[in-house]
Amino acid sequence: MTFSVKRFMAIFQKDLKDLYRNLYVSSTIILPLVFALIYGRMDVVPLEIHIFIISISLSMVGAFLQCAIIAEEKEKNTLRGLMLSPATITEILAGKSAVTVVITLLITYISMLISGFSPSNVLPVVLGVVLSLIFFITLGTWLGLITRSVLEASIYILPVMFIFGMANMFIGFADDYPILRVLEYTPTIQLFEIASITNGTFANYWQPFAIIGAWIVVGTGLTVLSFKKRMMD
Repeated sequence: MTFSVKRFMAIFQKDLKDLYRNLYVSSTIILPLVFALIYGRMDVVPLEIHIFIISISLSMVGAFLQCAIIAEEKEKNTLRGLMLSPATITEILAGKSAVTVVITLLITYISMLISGFSPSNVLPVVLGVVLSLIFFITLGTWLGLITRSVLEASIYILPVMFIFGMANMFIGFADDYPILRVLEYTPTIQLFEIASITNGTFANYWQPFAIIGAWIVVGTGLTVLSFKKRMMD
């Protein structure tokens, strides 16, 4: 079955309208801008803070928004109808993710402008942000599929925001709490590693990109399995 742009756009437009009506969810997406405004007032904003702002944007907007969109469909009992429609899994997931991608990239870009983040290695950082966003969207989709309402989704997403969104803030305590060293392998810490590299070659970048890629595979696998399970239930 070929990909239908018409069905994709129909899903995209519906989610955009639903988001506009949901003030609770739509108001959440401005929080990264608030952090950017607060930290942007510093004379010198360290790299850790820049990555923290980006990470909060990816987790709070990317993961939570995606999770809320899916959970709202389940809460309204409209997700099953969508699954039984002629739309394919690819069209449904792409349509559901498109709103999140556009809004998250926009919020992240504005946050970077406000905080004054201008990395010397722009291309690797941008690629790292995009790949990290893909992971957060798969994670948000999976959480949305296993929750029953937007309220429940907002609770489930909290550990995600703490573990992934604030990993670079907690990693400083790893010497006192060795268990926190597992955070070194989170996508946001890998994004920090990418941004820290200046005048690097492929050999310097392949490991952090490979780790982020592994997270994407895990997130995609969980999402597809949960989606297929919902179709069979």
